[in-house]
Amino acid sequence: MKMKGLKKLSMVSTLVLLLVSTHQALATTASENLSQLLDEIWSYEVSQFPNLARAEGVASDSYFTDITMPAMSARNLKFKTFLQQLDEIESDQLTDDENISVYMQKYRLQNYVDQFEFHEYRVPITSEYGFHSSIASSISNFSIKNQEGLNNFIKMLSAVPVQFEHNIAYMKQGIAHAHVQPKAVLVGYEDTITPYFDKKFKQHPFYAPVKNSQLTLTDKQTEQLKQAINAASGAYKNFYDFFVNTYKPSAKDDIAAKTWPQGEEFYNNRIRYYTTTDLSAEEIHQMGLKEVARIRAEMQGIVDELEFDGDINAFINYLRTSPLFYAETPEELIINASYIAKKIDAKLPKLFYKLPRTPYGVEAVPDSIAPKYTTGRYISPRRDDQPGYYWVNTYALDKRPLYALPALTLHEAVPGHHLQISLAAEMDHLPKVRRNTYISAFGEGWGLYAEYLGIEVGMYEDPHDDFGRLSYEMWRACRLVVDTGMHLYGWSREKALNYMMENTALSEHNVRTEIDRYISWPAQALSYKIGELKIKELRAKAEQALGDKFDLRAFHDKVLASGSIPLSILENNINTFIATELEE
Repeated sequence: MKMKGLKKLSMVSTLVLLLVSTHQALATTASENLSQLLDEIWSYEVSQFPNLARAEGVASDSYFTDITMPAMSARNLKFKTFLQQLDEIESDQLTDDENISVYMQKYRLQNYVDQFEFHEYRVPITSEYGFHSSIASSISNFSIKNQEGLNNFIKMLSAVPVQFEHNIAYMKQGIAHAHVQPKAVLVGYEDTITPYFDKKFKQHPFYAPVKNSQLTLTDKQTEQLKQAINAASGAYKNFYDFFVNTYKPSAKDDIAAKTWPQGEEFYNNRIRYYTTTDLSAEEIHQMGLKEVARIRAEMQGIVDELEFDGDINAFINYLRTSPLFYAETPEELIINASYIAKKIDAKLPKLFYKLPRTPYGVEAVPDSIAPKYTTGRYISPRRDDQPGYYWVNTYALDKRPLYALPALTLHEAVPGHHLQISLAAEMDHLPKVRRNTYISAFGEGWGLYAEYLGIEVGMYEDPHDDFGRLSYEMWRACRLVVDTGMHLYGWSREKALNYMMENTALSEHNVRTEIDRYISWPAQALSYKIGELKIKELRAKAEQALGDKFDLRAFHDKVLASGSIPLSILENNINTFIATELEE
């Protein structure tokens, strides 16, 4: 009996080992399949998008993405095939980190599919940007290091007219289907086109890369370059004529995305994409109203502290109109922004254990796009030998208040976008999709949370600066109200403008620029506040659960440890962090 028992036990052990071995083999197979599929998808993207190829240092025969309908349809089908292949991988055989990669890859692919099937190519411009700006940026940033580079640059310029032809054709389709931007957001938009035509050869913006190369051109090369720049310049002139004479007069009178084809469905799709939640538009609208009330009460506290003779709105008007709060020259504004950036640099070790290697600079928004551009923005490096840039808009200085500069700097530079995006890009152990996908709810939520962190490291020394921070937070809270209001609930542009003017300390110029941005870029503005609220909620949860064991630097490192991720995955990560810290 004893021998039989031992034999039975041995058989059970062997079976267990076999099952474990089989499970491990399946897990290995699933991991390998996923790794191969992610590499295949990334390679396909690089082959399809020349800008991505250049950023990856991969040679490409194309200079711009093929946007012919057959090419776009083929890409859409390929992306759908990839999604099916991802669905076939057994998620229970993957690690938690691998499942995050699956989610991120699906998120990225599904957006490509959605953008195509909602015909976003018919509307290739927003109030502040457009395909023509993107093309100009690619040309201006082209690096010419030798004669081969010069030849490639001439080929790129020669490819510009075809890109314009296709985009104009799609915009004409948009006109035919009432899928156009509103008239209200296109006032003065032609000024973003005019810098690129009717310029002398060596004064044309597209001559700059050649000038910077310091190459000596032959007469033949000079003639080829002149013809290529003239062709590109002609494409911009044709677009200008089409925009002024055809598109702008055909733009729609209302401002709601709801009135586009499949408008309400499209807007709800964009809510899910930008917030990574299942929140409804109504829930978001009410959330915004609640936040506006809370922040307004905090603003009142500062007005009381300063013993200002008047209410919040009178104080806001004082901030908007007093020359004390505005730079007199573009250089002064850039110097102020640079000083604040350097000041917060020194405080980062109080907030993080891990910091990025990639540096960043501070520069003005290019003059060609500044009039319709937002107050500031972070520009990621295009290659690994470049820094990031914190752009500050120096156009209309009397609309760029200095009291808002600390919050803007913390958001766009560090500990906001530059820090978060650079850390993600430096995570070499993660697949490319994880390092190169930006989830707005996470990234913009983190940027807004970064403004809040300025309180904890003493960045708001002056009450006016702290009011500027609150005004920026109020700005993001108002977005929840006005974005949903305009696109679904019948709010007029004037009603949205008045709501922002009443509740924020933003200048009227900034408010108008922002409102037009929300109109022309539906739902993107919702991501900031929703993401920030989730990060604050998770921090409060961790502080309460861990008590004296709570380590702010460890918490921040954990928030950023997986790169840009959906809010549901962030919540899972922080729950794991809390459980792990409690066990130690």
